[in-house]
Amino acid sequence: MSHYPLVDNLFDSDVKSEPIRAGFGRGLLAAGEKNEAVVALCADLTESTQMSKFRDAFPKRFVEIGVAEQNLVTVSAGMARAGKIPFTSSYAAFSPGRNWEQIRTTAALNDQPVKVVGSHAGVSVGPDGATHQMLEDIALMRVLPNMVVVAPGDSVEAEKATLAIAENGKPSYIRLAREKTPIFSTADSPFELGKAYVLREGHDVSLLGTGTMTYQLLVAAKELEKHGISAEVVHVPTIKPLDEDTILASARKTGRVVTAEEAQVAGGFGGAVAELLIEKLPTPLKRIGMYDRFGESGDPNELLEHFGLTGHKMEKTIKDFVHSTPQYHREY
Repeated sequence: MSHYPLVDNLFDSDVKSEPIRAGFGRGLLAAGEKNEAVVALCADLTESTQMSKFRDAFPKRFVEIGVAEQNLVTVSAGMARAGKIPFTSSYAAFSPGRNWEQIRTTAALNDQPVKVVGSHAGVSVGPDGATHQMLEDIALMRVLPNMVVVAPGDSVEAEKATLAIAENGKPSYIRLAREKTPIFSTADSPFELGKAYVLREGHDVSLLGTGTMTYQLLVAAKELEKHGISAEVVHVPTIKPLDEDTILASARKTGRVVTAEEAQVAGGFGGAVAELLIEKLPTPLKRIGMYDRFGESGDPNELLEHFGLTGHKMEKTIKDFVHSTPQYHREY
């Protein structure tokens, strides 16, 4: 059995839901209370990114940069060099989408502990459409040397992740969703940067999820069980550095791997897992996510359904993959 505590009403219709960004807001406030070196800078989206809690509590440690994302990061890098721990927030489409070069040159290259908070990521942003549905950020950020990349699975974990990156001394990126998503973890569920967690054990296929997709994979695994498929669900909140040992152990046990992300699979989380498997344990892999296309405007849940990113839709995709793909063995 998995030793990762999950909420009791995981699959009930009344399972508690909350925007992941709300957990970041609480975490940033707690980080500020814990360490006066923590400062916050925003690009005119303070309420939306939930940085307002920190602003209200520590107005002298908050800077409203305005709609100037390049400046947002360069000022933060200067503060980091002066001994501060700066958190920068905007929509992910703008940071890191608009200011990637400044993140690369002033934060990553100089190994400064700038914390880039990309809110409103993924297609579940909804009506704002393709321009604001950031799908390329995982690929953009994980390629940067020195950069830590985190995609919390729910708001409870986002709070823990925010506190963790406040203390890691590294440039870091945390990816947040806009809409309410189910809370599957508890206050006692572990979180450590660089660690992945087995939420459900199985032997037919490993389902690796990050961000909002982990809950959907739990739903898919429950449905797959009805069809005689035993699915192991592994939650991977830290995309970089990747927990190679946990992922490889699961792949070695099940012989098949599926990844799911609310992002481009090319270069994203699925790409990271593909690189790991091909180098250390060649294993059949199915990547679920966005395939070389932009999003659309619509209701968040309808968009997830349309793009095959709900547990119900993924269950069929995974079932077809399992039935058509032999399990890896050492002579494969």
